[in-house]
Amino acid sequence: MKSEIILILQLIGSLTLFLYGMKMMSESLQKLAGNKMRSILASMTSNRFKGLLTGIFITALIQSSSAATVMVVSFVNAGLLDLVGSISIVLGANIGTTITSWLVSVLGFGKFSISDLALPIIGIALPLLFSQKRSRKNVGEMIIGFGTLFLALRFLQECMPANIQEYTSVRNFVHAINSHGILSRLIFVLIGALMTSLFQSSSATIALTLVICSSGLIGLEESAAMIMGENIGTTITANLAASVANVQAKRTALSHLLINVFGVTWMFCLFPYFLNMVCDLSVFLHIAEYSPMYSNQALLQAEIPPYMQDTVRAAVLASLPLTLSLFNTLFNCINVFILIFFIKPVARVVAYLLPIKEGEEGFTLKHIKIGLLSTPEASLFQAHQEILLYGQNTLKMFQRMEAAYDLPANEFEKAMDKLRKMEDESDLVEVEIANYLTKVSESRMSTESTQRIRAMFKIVSEIESIADTTLHIAGTIDRRNEQKISFSPELSEKIRRMFALAEESIAVMCLNLAGEYKAVVSKKAYEVENEINAYRTTLKQEHMKAIEEQRYSYSTGILLNDIVSECEKAGDYAINVTQAMQEIGHEQ
Repeated sequence: MKSEIILILQLIGSLTLFLYGMKMMSESLQKLAGNKMRSILASMTSNRFKGLLTGIFITALIQSSSAATVMVVSFVNAGLLDLVGSISIVLGANIGTTITSWLVSVLGFGKFSISDLALPIIGIALPLLFSQKRSRKNVGEMIIGFGTLFLALRFLQECMPANIQEYTSVRNFVHAINSHGILSRLIFVLIGALMTSLFQSSSATIALTLVICSSGLIGLEESAAMIMGENIGTTITANLAASVANVQAKRTALSHLLINVFGVTWMFCLFPYFLNMVCDLSVFLHIAEYSPMYSNQALLQAEIPPYMQDTVRAAVLASLPLTLSLFNTLFNCINVFILIFFIKPVARVVAYLLPIKEGEEGFTLKHIKIGLLSTPEASLFQAHQEILLYGQNTLKMFQRMEAAYDLPANEFEKAMDKLRKMEDESDLVEVEIANYLTKVSESRMSTESTQRIRAMFKIVSEIESIADTTLHIAGTIDRRNEQKISFSPELSEKIRRMFALAEESIAVMCLNLAGEYKAVVSKKAYEVENEINAYRTTLKQEHMKAIEEQRYSYSTGILLNDIVSECEKAGDYAINVTQAMQEIGHEQ
């Protein structure tokens, strides 16, 4: 008999290989799907039922509810999906993820196990890995991930000894948990949630649960309770991803947690009756020859003649994976069909639990998410409003950077993380606005509308450049903290003055964006731009003199120069926006 330490290490190794196979298959499927995922998510959430089907389809396609939910969170974070639409997709993901358990049960535990062909399947993918075409490589990685998945499942089954009940410590541990009645059920729910949180994959923990129950270590009730917990644990990944996102993304992740906790709560109350129903249904559907309830040893001995007990027990253990898959699917489907009519109340609850705090919002889309309007001119007005919001959010990003300037190094790191996130969001928003303008430009338009679109393309590019330069300034401040360089009060005052001028130029840009482009008043914008240039020249002259007089170190001077240059760039980008507006109405 293998030692218990070796047994545990083998289980961990097999589970790690399973996780790797699942990760490889999921990531390669996502690469193959490419940008189509974005268009599917955007176009299929016009109502709750389309969103539900989208969630099922995407999760079944990429074989990971965690990946699908994280994807949804990222789109909500960028404003590409609203909260109500995202909740409907999350509900669909809960159904889609149950397909994995069927895949594992049918192909991994059936009479014909695909595990026997795992190595040949991996071998087939070898030529694809050396292909020059990226899509073929992705197919190869997907096939290898699929093969690795079932190879790991074989290892899990083989390292689980048939006589596991002979391991005294394991037997005593399971017996100790099972001796508390309803509390025991709750303990198994918590074990399932904890394991899924730890492995960051409900598919892996469900596969492990199926292997353990088919070995006879735990029965149907304990396994079903663990699967309930795994439905809660799988929400942790999205909540971790949303921890650095905006409040709307956090609300989406929280809604996933609340939906699954709600489902586990009502299921916990109806557990014995629901489980009996599933057992009867599994016999009716010929999934099981005998009721899976006979996985309970006491019930088996009480109701089955001694000469049949071994036969019945073997048949029941063989049917448990499929019965648990049926339980998982029915549980999630019923929970979804209850909540599909209460999406808006769920959204209101999470909005109440996570209110928007001042200055917490990042870059989002608000106006162009609803698509093209009836005429190009109406669509351009919508784009106008979106670009104004984009500029205002960029101004907020610059102000956030200014506010972080005097923070201690440890606090600045948190601010820097937020600024990086905002810059990533800015990139996404720029692309979405540009794509929208491209669609509008395909319509028949007047000469002035064509010029307006051309100006808008330039404007969004310049605004994104302001976000870039803001992050560069923050990066320079971060370098200052890493090098433990302190600016004198005099230098800090000069930097703040430059910040104020750059901020004013961005504020004037936003003021101009709010009005009619063709009637833009550029006087103030040029005044601020000239003031920035003059102050930059003054600071550079003072810098050269300070270096000669050794008033501060050369490394300090480099940091100062970088900040001043980036602020001047921000002013240049802001004036470029005004100039782009001025070009409307003039022949190019």
